[in-house]
Amino acid sequence: MNETPPFRWQRAHLSQFSTTQLHLRNPWVVAFFSFSYPGFGHLLLHRYAAGFVLILWELFINQQANVNVGIMYSLLGDFETAKEVMDKRWLILYVGIYMFGIWDGYRTAVDHNKMYLLADREDAPILNLKMGSWSTNYLDKRKPWVALAWSVMVPGLGHLYVHKIITGYFIFAYTIAIMYFSHLPQAIHLTMIGEFAQSKEMLNMQWLIYLPSIYLFIQYDAYISAVEYNKLFEKELSKYLRQNYQNPHFKLPI
Repeated sequence: MNETPPFRWQRAHLSQFSTTQLHLRNPWVVAFFSFSYPGFGHLLLHRYAAGFVLILWELFINQQANVNVGIMYSLLGDFETAKEVMDKRWLILYVGIYMFGIWDGYRTAVDHNKMYLLADREDAPILNLKMGSWSTNYLDKRKPWVALAWSVMVPGLGHLYVHKIITGYFIFAYTIAIMYFSHLPQAIHLTMIGEFAQSKEMLNMQWLIYLPSIYLFIQYDAYISAVEYNKLFEKELSKYLRQNYQNPHFKLPI
């Protein structure tokens, strides 16, 4: 007869490529990142499969409907041109998935907060090391500002610093592709040599408008991940010390 596991809830799972963790999140922050770019809210919640699918869908449908160009003209106050450049056939398909991403991110964040409180109250054990033929992942103290700095310099490196390998490589490749198709490196070069008019003409705004949302998410996620992984490390160490170095009959002076 199978024995009932001693713990019902799990606070974290270590794999060779990442650390999936429950911790308290502001559901409105998750909803905001889902609003700024569908899929990013799901990556914050470590729901990688859904997040990657929503991100790729956003890229596909946005390109087909010319949503970013419409946003650019709307910000300039040229609403008639904004309506003309957007493809209505694709735009209708865009709205439903976009709203779902926001709703599902908020809903899941609320559920994860509840599960975290139950798991933390249960004080379930935390695996602190995972070794495999591809990589070694372990709980450790990392500096959040270092993760932030690497994310500012090169997208994805901050995630590699906190050992979010899959997300890091995906973000790196995704951001480089967007920079390439937006012609941003050429525009930066022309700006540095004073060719401002050519620099403006070189930019592809349909691709460039993706970057502000991406850069904001990359920096936030790398920083917060480092902070929360540090807390997880402290919880695991605290539980180990309590179980092995404190006499269970010791009376605390309270």
